[in-house]
Amino acid sequence: MNTRRADVDDLALAVATAARHPAGRTTLESLLDTGDPRQWVTLDFGVRRLPWFWPADLPSMVWLEMAEPPPGEPVLAVALCHPDGRVRQAALERAAGVPALLPLVAVRCSDWVGPVRDVARALLRAGLAGAAPRTVALVAAVALRTAVRRHGAHAHDLLMEILESADAEVTDTLLDSRDPATRRLGHRIAVRRNLLSPARLARIAATDADVVVQDVCADAVLAHMKDGRHGELLEPLLRARAPRVRASGVTALHRTGRHDEATAFLADRAGIVRACARWVLRQRGADPLPRYRELCAGPSADVPPGAAAGLGECGTREDAALLLPLLAHPVARVRVRAVAALCALGTVDAERLRPLLDDPSAAVTREVSTALVSSGGRLPESCLWERLAADRPRHVRAAAFRLLATQRGIFQLRCCLTLLDDADHRLRAQARTAVLRWGPADAPTAYAALPADERARLDELIDRATPVLGEDKVRLLRFYLRAGHRS
Repeated sequence: MNTRRADVDDLALAVATAARHPAGRTTLESLLDTGDPRQWVTLDFGVRRLPWFWPADLPSMVWLEMAEPPPGEPVLAVALCHPDGRVRQAALERAAGVPALLPLVAVRCSDWVGPVRDVARALLRAGLAGAAPRTVALVAAVALRTAVRRHGAHAHDLLMEILESADAEVTDTLLDSRDPATRRLGHRIAVRRNLLSPARLARIAATDADVVVQDVCADAVLAHMKDGRHGELLEPLLRARAPRVRASGVTALHRTGRHDEATAFLADRAGIVRACARWVLRQRGADPLPRYRELCAGPSADVPPGAAAGLGECGTREDAALLLPLLAHPVARVRVRAVAALCALGTVDAERLRPLLDDPSAAVTREVSTALVSSGGRLPESCLWERLAADRPRHVRAAAFRLLATQRGIFQLRCCLTLLDDADHRLRAQARTAVLRWGPADAPTAYAALPADERARLDELIDRATPVLGEDKVRLLRFYLRAGHRS
């Protein structure tokens, strides 16, 4: 459960306090968000965390059985979550005919006490028979959350049985639910029962924010195109913002015989879409590589970022000549993709990429550091030392530190010790971690080879680091360096 413990206790205490004063006839709707399935599960868990709250007269089996008029919603809600199974069972019998409590009845269907489960399951089936669509959707959301419990399958299966034959109004309520799991279930059921037209499915796939709903609806659209007809359904998919949906639409171009249209997606911003476009063209026997070369060799201002990425994905080492000029492109996204493409082709030149460590775009410096780390490219120590200076932009310092991590030796130790009191808290933490893990095998030899003044400077840095690292780690560093035997 992701809900904070304080929130759990506050919710349970609010409902239990209202139950202490039944004369007020307070409704649950005034105490919790009854449309949120998480709050019902939270209430069930929270009430069991308040065993000290139960006075002798609230609520007991006798009170529930003899109370006149019938107890109100807060009292029954608290009793339905009571630690005593006999009280829960008695509360279920009094909760029959109270639609507002149906979500808690669904929770009790997974109760650890058999008789309580049996009563709850019978009550849930009867209650759902005439329940409003909004109530059915809410109970479905609760059942989805309790399905993972040991006895939680029954309520889930009952809801699935009801929803598979429910009218369109219930399904529409599921589709409009604010609970993601319920919306996903609603779309799966609607697709299985053919309740949504292919055109509506295409619109949902293209516009919905939930990636699971996008996939469900996009797959359903493609299923309607098994014979290659209904090509007009592809237009919303091809214009969709979500890469996976566009990829589905591009892949379907092969099915409809519209292979040439895949060319326009070769330089798409998403790798999955570019890969699908190349596949479609190859099914027709066309090679996408010449098109990528043409795009990257054209006027600099017309080169889309995806063209450089695509050339790196299917080009050869000789294509690096087309990518190198793009490292100076005025658009940062093109520079980023050019660096990534050079890395993919295995043509990373550390000296060529060094100026980009000072790029004003953080995305470019990150990509450069990634390319150099993955290719094993090493920059001079002076280059990294300069870029770790406090007056450099933070993204430049971060890239330099990442490259520093690949150069395990005395230089790395000196830099990290210097950064232990840096103004940037993230660099301080990273430097401390690096020092605590430091200990290359050749450290004594490298230390002994240092000039005397540099050894003295390193010893001074180690002494200053004692409050941060602790005396044990400082002694260990001296052991690694054989600092205890200075000449």
